[in-house]
Amino acid sequence: MNEVIKAIKERRSIRSFRPDAVPKELIGQIAEAGTYAASGRGMQSPVIIAVTDKELLGRLRRANCAIGGWNSDFDPFYGAPAVLIVLADKSRPTCIYDGSLVMGDLMLAAHSLGLGSCWIHRAKEEFETEEFRELLAGLGLNGEYEGIGHCALGYYDPPAPAPAPRKENRVFFLG
Repeated sequence: MNEVIKAIKERRSIRSFRPDAVPKELIGQIAEAGTYAASGRGMQSPVIIAVTDKELLGRLRRANCAIGGWNSDFDPFYGAPAVLIVLADKSRPTCIYDGSLVMGDLMLAAHSLGLGSCWIHRAKEEFETEEFRELLAGLGLNGEYEGIGHCALGYYDPPAPAPAPRKENRVFFLG
């Protein structure tokens, strides 16, 4: 079977990570893979913020819990030691689609390197707050950015969960 198709079929969302740090080199490879995602008119508007700083991860966890309505002891990133945040330029009419493609590429790249990942929502709401807009400004990102998602990233204890059976009647051919 083709390696890409095999990776697509095998990748699963991981919701339990070991605390082991992910080497910066691997995070860089995964983030770089995300920059190759297709984008509307080739504008490459999405940006990726790699977070491994424990204090900042804690701030993200607390904000995500507050938005999600969970108790403060819940970890919406499932113990992941790294989170890649994808944001896209709101002025681009394809920003949500472009950022979603980046998220997909990040998760496939992580899987190909033996790491687990999971798409975590609520980045949109987080980056509408002053706290996280200031974070963006501190990085020199002064435009209007839409939070697309968080890619929780880390090592997990194999095996990955088995895939759910595929639903019938989802592919149609004409001609």
